[in-house]
Amino acid sequence: MSVTVQEILQELKAFAPVELACSWDNVGLLVDAGRPVSWVLTALDITAEVVREAAARGCELVVSHHPVIFDPLKRIAADDIPALLLQNHISAICMHTNLDAAPGGVNDTLADALGMAREGRRDFADGCGRIGTVPATTAAELARFCAGTLRSGVKYVDSPRPVTCLAEVSGAGGSYLQQAIDEGADCLVTGEAAHHIALLAKQKGVGLVVAGHWGTEQAVADVLAARLAAAFPGLTAAHAAADTDPYAYLGPQG
Repeated sequence: MSVTVQEILQELKAFAPVELACSWDNVGLLVDAGRPVSWVLTALDITAEVVREAAARGCELVVSHHPVIFDPLKRIAADDIPALLLQNHISAICMHTNLDAAPGGVNDTLADALGMAREGRRDFADGCGRIGTVPATTAAELARFCAGTLRSGVKYVDSPRPVTCLAEVSGAGGSYLQQAIDEGADCLVTGEAAHHIALLAKQKGVGLVVAGHWGTEQAVADVLAARLAAAFPGLTAAHAAADTDPYAYLGPQG
């Protein structure tokens, strides 16, 4: 079975409307190779390795979270990712901050993984995060859980207070720590946080779990693949095996 790229785009826009995207973002059909689609790969990032996997599998489309074109292009070379896609006749649809904010998108997926109750869960971080209740735990226990389930490197700031109200924002969300504190959260789970954010967590006595940009977002590629497979029976959709964390991590030292 094959469908058009536009049919798939409309399905994804129904899931994550472009109106939810931040004004600075670039979302939608960013590379159009003009081919009908029977095979889709999903990924957090479209890398050269993902393009090679897509080409080897005969995919006509890659759907990613992070935009393959973000800043205006002033020059393009043969080994740039948009060029590699077109050379292999592969289109690209990218759903970024709209998928962060969408119900059932990146942050609801992360909140579910962290055990956040759906009842009473509310938007946080300009709609791109979630805040709600969790069974009583600690920042250290949350960090250990993230290390075991999100498949990424984890660091954390511990806190003596129990965690029953949790805030989370996937990716680079450390700057929302003060908002989390103001809204009554005992801990923030995010992908990236600057040094001064860790100091703020120490000062305020709240937990902070930094679980990696890739780790806090990569599960949405499975969500996208499942949604597309359900929406288009006969269409093959899968999370790219080459969609991996760009970082390697050292174990404890000494």
